[in-house]
Amino acid sequence: MSDYQSIGVIGGGAWGTALAETAAKAGRDVTLWCVEPEVADAINASHENPVYLPGVSLNASIRATAEIGDLAGSGAVLAVAPAQHMRSVLRAFAPHAGDAMPILLCSKGIERDTLKLMTGVLSEEIPSAIPAVLSGPSFAIDVAKGLPTAVTLATSYKSLGAALMNAIGTPRFRPYWSGDLVGAEVGGAVKNVLAIACGISEGKGLGKSAHAALIARGYAEMTRLAVALGAERETLAGLCGLGDLVLTCSSMQSRNMSCGVALGEGTPLESILKDRKAVTEGVATAPAVVQLSHECKVRMPICEAVAAILAGTVSVDDAMEMLLNRPFTVESE
Repeated sequence: MSDYQSIGVIGGGAWGTALAETAAKAGRDVTLWCVEPEVADAINASHENPVYLPGVSLNASIRATAEIGDLAGSGAVLAVAPAQHMRSVLRAFAPHAGDAMPILLCSKGIERDTLKLMTGVLSEEIPSAIPAVLSGPSFAIDVAKGLPTAVTLATSYKSLGAALMNAIGTPRFRPYWSGDLVGAEVGGAVKNVLAIACGISEGKGLGKSAHAALIARGYAEMTRLAVALGAERETLAGLCGLGDLVLTCSSMQSRNMSCGVALGEGTPLESILKDRKAVTEGVATAPAVVQLSHECKVRMPICEAVAAILAGTVSVDDAMEMLLNRPFTVESE
């Protein structure tokens, strides 16, 4: 496999910028595509993303652009567009994608209209691409600052995984290979919904015991859905499942958890989202997760409660009562 000296990054938000920075630290030639020309100009002029990652100095070798065609010569591409916009961005990039180009999907979500994972979206928009998934417990600010982080890098080919790990990995950004793309994707998508649930619990002042219970029972929901979709149970016990779940459900740095906290405190969803520059992926993913669980005949009561709260069909208090009054059962169910 190639050493992938040239890396393209699709998406100039916080996570895309952080991944561009770590790839540059790994010694790669990085081109970062930003949808906003002013963000690309600022990165090139001041080596900082003042909109999405302010205060973090970026490697001077990163070249930002507002022309997606400038990524055409990349050996591999990291796709970091929000999940609900991934299809349109990949469609725009498709004419510029090389044959058998590895595309590393770095967004965590399920397409709401089609219930497809990001690998499914990629296979429809760029069928010639080789899919890979990057997921795990990683805040953009930590990665950009070079704080120690470990993630899952999933591909069907171990040799490709090794090449991609060498391309973007550093001593402080440690990818671990997995062959389970579905597990990596489901873990990353569902944990965002569960983080909203944990945030609601925090906002309502329900205590740490309830918080721990939501993580544990949410992990069971995540695992059931992933296995029903063909994932390996062990994958969800790793970085892209339990690891990411614990991080996202335990910090106000998480946009999903902070959204939940505000909901628990009584703030309307529209007010929470209107002033946010970055996407809160769990809001759009929640109804997709629930619909997918129904198709798979998988029970996900916590995710169902979150989706109902977000849709405005159930109040936070009523959703809590419904969960707390469910019949007692064995833990493995």
